[in-house]
Amino acid sequence: MMKIDLTGKRAIVTGGSGGLGRTIVRTLAECGADVAVHYNSDKKSADILVDELRNMGRKCEAFQADITDESSVYKMRDDIQESFGMPDIVIVNAVIQYDRKPLLEQDIKAYYSQFESCVMQMVYMSKAFVPHLINQNYGRMVVMNTECSIAAEPTFSAYVAAKRGLDGIVRVLAKEVGPHNITVNQIAPGWTITDKEREWGVNPAPEYCESVPLGHRGTDVDIANMAAFLSSDLAAFTTGAFIPVAGGRVMPSI
Repeated sequence: MMKIDLTGKRAIVTGGSGGLGRTIVRTLAECGADVAVHYNSDKKSADILVDELRNMGRKCEAFQADITDESSVYKMRDDIQESFGMPDIVIVNAVIQYDRKPLLEQDIKAYYSQFESCVMQMVYMSKAFVPHLINQNYGRMVVMNTECSIAAEPTFSAYVAAKRGLDGIVRVLAKEVGPHNITVNQIAPGWTITDKEREWGVNPAPEYCESVPLGHRGTDVDIANMAAFLSSDLAAFTTGAFIPVAGGRVMPSI
């Protein structure tokens, strides 16, 4: 029986204490990986998650960093190297939330913050961790994009601009590091149900669901399962891919 086996692998998940991030962390751990959980300000949630994974028998530690600050990311790398071990799997998941408005009303600062949290996070994480992956001639990078990059819906201009920039970085990097047996792929989630929404009450969103061929919203588990697959050797010959996990709502063209 085929299964996703990450035994003996180490992973870093940015935004690992957040709604989607914690499910990715749990899923990687369930597949056998040890996980470094990145957080920015929510240390309490990160510590709870660390305890949960340790009770599963996994090695797990929490590491703080501002993913929009180069020196902060490098410090996190140094801390991980010293106390945890450099990762084989890098999941770039963190993003800054902002108040979305039509372009003509959108605060200019939102465009800069989204660029920093999407494009520059990817640059900093790559510079921090890819050299190690190259040295060991093996690695997996999984990057969270969004269905919005294709849908380009109103009020999402800052988010879409940043995620489309991220897409360019990922595609170039995939070509640059492919010769070193490193894969770099993107997941594009749809409007995803996470634990936070389950606690507050899930939005049935009938109008949105009508636009989804599968007829319903996806969950954090759907996204995490794809992340685990792309992190595994089952996806060893897949790189540079942009994979919507959105129930068919968006479909990249050929």
